[in-house]
This record gives sequence, C-alpha cells and structure tokens, in this order.
Amino acid sequence: MADDVCETDLFEVLEPETQRIPFVFNSPHSGRTYPPEFLSQSRLDAMSIRRSEDHYVDELFHFVTDLGAPLLMAHFPRAFLDVNREPYELDPRMFDGALPSHANIGSLRVAGGLGTVPRLVAENMEIYGRRIPVADALERIEQIYKPYHACLRRLIARTHVQFGLSVLIDCHSMPGNIRVAGSTQRPDFIVGDRYGTSASAELSRTAVTILEELGFSVARNKPYAGGFITEHYGRPARGLHALQIEINRGLYVDEATLRKKPGFANLAQAIAMFVSQLALHVGTYPENTALAAE
Repeated sequence: MADDVCETDLFEVLEPETQRIPFVFNSPHSGRTYPPEFLSQSRLDAMSIRRSEDHYVDELFHFVTDLGAPLLMAHFPRAFLDVNREPYELDPRMFDGALPSHANIGSLRVAGGLGTVPRLVAENMEIYGRRIPVADALERIEQIYKPYHACLRRLIARTHVQFGLSVLIDCHSMPGNIRVAGSTQRPDFIVGDRYGTSASAELSRTAVTILEELGFSVARNKPYAGGFITEHYGRPARGLHALQIEINRGLYVDEATLRKKPGFANLAQAIAMFVSQLALHVGTYPENTALAAE
C-alpha cells in the first residue's frame, strides 16, 4: 500500500515492487461491491443498478504494476458514490433534510442526475424509490470520498517527488453506441485532456497516435473531455499531467449480460502495449524537463 491513508476495504492500491515509471493509474468507476443497505434503498434490480459501472476496467489495467506503476481502484460502485465529482455536488431533491451551505446544487452534473451521490444510473433510471437522509450522503463523502482523494493525492505527490513529474491516467469505459457529434465515428478510445488544460499537448497527441498505430479508432475530448479528477489533478505547468482514457465497452463486454467477450485478453494486451509505448515516450525527454515544462 502507498501508506496508511490508502489502507481501507473500500478501495485498493496495487503497488509494483518498485515504481519505475512516472505514472499513476486510477479506476474510480469499476467498483462492484454493493452495500446491502444501499440495495435496500434502491428501486432497481441487481442488473440495472450496474449500468453505471466501468465494467472490468480495473482488470484491463491490472498489468500496470508489472510495468512499475501503482493502480488505485474503487471497490464501491459509482451508483453509490461518484468520486469523479466535486465533493459536494448534491441534488436537494434527493434528500430529506437541508444540505450544507457549501453544497454545489446547481452544476450541470447535478441537473443531469449524476452528482457526487447520483440520482440516476445510465439510461436515466432512477436509483431511489424515495428521498434518502442527508446524513447518508455526508457519511459517504466523509468516509469514502475524502479518503479516496487523500490516497490519490499521495500517490501523485510521491510520483512527482521521485521523478520530477507525474502522469495520471484516469481509466474509464463508455457505452458501445457512443458517437462523436457531427460524424459517424464510433471511437474505440477517447483521450481527454480537458481541451489541453490537464496535460501537455505533446502527451495527448502521443497517446492518440500510439492508440491509432495499434489499430484503434480514437477521438480526443469529444464527447468526453475528462471529469473532476482530470481537471483537478492536471497541472501541466507544474509537471502534473492528467489524461482520461475512455474505452468502448463494445470491444470487450456484452453490455446486456455483462459477460466478458473473447477479445478481453487481447484488448488488455493492446492496452499494455499502449502504456509501455507512452511510458517510453515520456522517458525519452532529457530528465523529463521538456514534458514537465510544457
């Protein structure tokens, strides 16, 4: 484990024997341990409530420890708590009781039902049959959200101190029917850098190029530019880069049954090649100064 801030049953850090590359990998939406009390609050069946998961993304990136990088992965599900949001993006219509004054109740994500404690899973399905106590939401934030981000910050800071820069790869999946607006492209991957604000343009372009050379269809920032994690932790002027990688679920999972497709292992191998080549590219900078300064 990274240290005591990461010691919990709610999420896990897979550590390499020695960190050899300036990368941190994060899988915040692949958790699939559903608390019984949460399921009792939900109006959805056991399959429907899983529609928000980034199915098996943690398994697709398990290999990164062999390359010398840590992987932080959630065990709690996104439908229960979304750590890729601000800490208090909360919808007052969901709760019994008053929200704290610092809650962000007006964000677009809250309006869309996808706040820190979500109201909906994919396909606009309501999670709860009735309002839930405000105390439930605040407890999730204190006991899970804040420790999760403390752990992620520690991993990034440790990497930055050791290497002089840090590259956070935030790992996600997207529905198989996603298309790029204004085109017929159905991308296999989307690389998000918050439109150039969370990572250097050189790093983003290289990530796209490597994936394309591996035979994938790739889009950049559309329709997913990156969420709170990418935006919050990406400070390229300080050598802190953050990329969001979205993988088309149609490549590796049957979205109706959630069973892995036969190509799962091949996709994981291709992702390993992508990460290896990206890490090699980052390592070609003399003392990493060019990337750190961009």
